[in-house]
Amino acid sequence: MKTVMPVELIESKIYMVRGHKVMLDSDLAELYQVQTRALIQAIKRNPGRFPADFMFQLNKQENSVLRSQIVTLKKGRGQHRKYSPYMFTEQGVAMLSSVLNSERAIEVNIAIMRTFVKLREMIATHKDLAKRLDELEKKYDTQFRVVFDAIRELMRPPETKKRKIGFRREKEG
Repeated sequence: MKTVMPVELIESKIYMVRGHKVMLDSDLAELYQVQTRALIQAIKRNPGRFPADFMFQLNKQENSVLRSQIVTLKKGRGQHRKYSPYMFTEQGVAMLSSVLNSERAIEVNIAIMRTFVKLREMIATHKDLAKRLDELEKKYDTQFRVVFDAIRELMRPPETKKRKIGFRREKEG
């Protein structure tokens, strides 16, 4: 089975926005090897194929958060995007291959779909593991509570700590 690109590359381009796993239009354009404006143009020519649950445009607040997270601004005058980017759900990505209609689009689309499936399986496995742990905990007495708590702690996703930007003033005294 020949892969067009590593799954890890695709996974790194999937974001969680408005409770959906989505991909950014410019990331998809890069994967499909087309310009972002060509991708947007193809979508605008086929508006019926992209309802709101397939694709949506970020609002100003979401756009500013995205820019701060992944630095979508380029340096230099006229190098940044004029409009907020579009985000595509899994179904929207699937529809893109039919709009772009190229061999590359089909290959990339298959790789992206496999990545979404892999992510869903990982989430389902994690939920199944948590359910089994709950069942085991009910069976055994409190002497194992420490073990179960430790396992739960290991299953918890790492917390992202926001660091304050700027200098720290040393306290005098």
